[in-house]
Amino acid sequence: MCGIAGLLTHDPGAPIDLSVLTRMRDAMHHRGPDGAGIWSDDGVGLAHRRLSIIDVEGSPQPMHSADGRAVITFNGEIYNYRELRGELAALGYRFRTQGDTEVILAAWRQWGTDCLQRFNGMFAFAIYDRATRSLFLARDRFGVKPLFTATLRDGTFAFASELKGLLANPAVDRKIDPLAIEDYFAWGYVPDHRSILAGVEKLPAGHYRIVEHGKGPSSPVGWYDVSFDQQHRMPEADEGEAIRALLNDAVGSRMVSDVPIGAFLSGGVDSSTVVALMAKQADRPITTCSIGFDVAELDETEHARLIAGKFGTRHHERIVDPGMFDRIDAIAAMFDEPFADASALPTAEVCALARQHATVALSGDGADEAFAGYRRHVFHAAEQGARDLLPAPVRRALFGPLAALYPKADWAPRPLRAKSTFQALAMSGEEAYAHALCVMPPTARDAIFSSRMTRDLGGYRAEQPLIDLMRSAPARRGLDRAQYADLKFWLPGDILTKVDRTSMAVSLEAREPLLDHRLVEFAAGLPQASRVRGTEGKVALKRSMEGLLPNDILYRRKQGFVLPIAHWFRTDLSEAARAAARSETLLDTGWFDPKALSRLAEDHIAGRRDYARELWQLLMLERNVSLLSNN
Repeated sequence: MCGIAGLLTHDPGAPIDLSVLTRMRDAMHHRGPDGAGIWSDDGVGLAHRRLSIIDVEGSPQPMHSADGRAVITFNGEIYNYRELRGELAALGYRFRTQGDTEVILAAWRQWGTDCLQRFNGMFAFAIYDRATRSLFLARDRFGVKPLFTATLRDGTFAFASELKGLLANPAVDRKIDPLAIEDYFAWGYVPDHRSILAGVEKLPAGHYRIVEHGKGPSSPVGWYDVSFDQQHRMPEADEGEAIRALLNDAVGSRMVSDVPIGAFLSGGVDSSTVVALMAKQADRPITTCSIGFDVAELDETEHARLIAGKFGTRHHERIVDPGMFDRIDAIAAMFDEPFADASALPTAEVCALARQHATVALSGDGADEAFAGYRRHVFHAAEQGARDLLPAPVRRALFGPLAALYPKADWAPRPLRAKSTFQALAMSGEEAYAHALCVMPPTARDAIFSSRMTRDLGGYRAEQPLIDLMRSAPARRGLDRAQYADLKFWLPGDILTKVDRTSMAVSLEAREPLLDHRLVEFAAGLPQASRVRGTEGKVALKRSMEGLLPNDILYRRKQGFVLPIAHWFRTDLSEAARAAARSETLLDTGWFDPKALSRLAEDHIAGRRDYARELWQLLMLERNVSLLSNN
């Protein structure tokens, strides 16, 4: 795992300022503390920071192809590189190193952009072709590894693994995009189709881009998409056997490492599945790491210990409490953009704990999106069944007035929140799912934004890109569209961003075996009843692990990896909540109505409403704006 950066000038003869490129590279020292490299030629420069995982002593970067035509800077891992190496060797290629970087170069020389289809891995890389004088940038299927880009005022194209890499270049425009603020308050993060800065973009997951001197960057080209429109039916026993085979291969391929390896273990189905399969394939006890909470109903350490004991792991754990709130500035600095998924704090803690014992850690991320494991999937599937029975005009006429009349009950369990259900049934499936994913619905955002901010948004609503994505999805049913949106929107924007930044901040490589594309594609073809049945999600995955994992792990209520921030903001951190709502840093932006922010904080502290997520959003945005203004 590494950090990459580069510059390509508009004028092919223009020199590269190596001091600027070096600053861009070294702003990401945490991504690669084991080594650094830089290469430049007329009009182009590539830089690299290395975290040594495979071929520890070899494979320095930027690396030249054997014929000298191409130069690469690469972040990630290609898990099937040995198989590809054998195939390319049979075609006449000779290799000087034992790692995967040289295999990417040879694959590109042999197959061009089609090489991407052959890679099983997580990656973001840039290859400069010295013959055509063009830059080829690519990102993996699901967006595990990030890539930020910007075109500067003089036409120079810049890229880096993190926004802080770009910000080390003084020519990058720091103007904040108001549409990103709308997106952030809707989702709790800035999604991949936007950046917090107006002049910065993210290469979308499953896309590549070619940039040439004097022409500027071309539009991103999609090279991968997951389809839900082909269904395969098979007996349950065969289905479970196929899933187990795919799981075993995905986990085994991600256990290849020349440095110590471990796993995150929450005690839930997904991380327990990964740990169980690792233990089966390992020749020694594996290392596992868990995080617990000081609020009993959110603490899962007992379940993690159960799995650790069953599989004989070397288990380590740490408890998160309000005293760790002083890490909020460090958390904000990891992300560069505002990021309000509060589970980033415990994720950062488990990464720091894991780094004390390993350099690589396997996670359970991706299974909920692929196999329909979120509670919102269960609700959406049930609601969609009702939508299929009643025409949209009838639903709007029937459920719209009921939603308006029924009292709001955020405090109640979801099945008792009839207002939310009536609202969802009055909407289209796409609108309802966007509403379910929102941290703050449109009316709540309108309530805190100033009139100036509303004008700046020009009618833009953050939900619309997600709704459009669902409507164009290659899908059969409403649940398919919801999962497609999760894989294309929620997963790269929230989950994978969180894990990448928190793990790389401590120079830990996190790998996601449950996002192996072959496993995801198989899951996308499962009948809906193999994903959601009644109130149970992830049906096929759980069935496949019966006999290996205890039933009280497989079928207990999903808990989620969340902080008890609602409780903290009413007790230990109440003054921090007030401070966020009164922050001069935020109020000086002109984005907010000061009285609305103050009411939000006081209503939460008094227990009248639960605004914990909104207050956390304000806190993280304040820290981010401060960081950007001081950068």
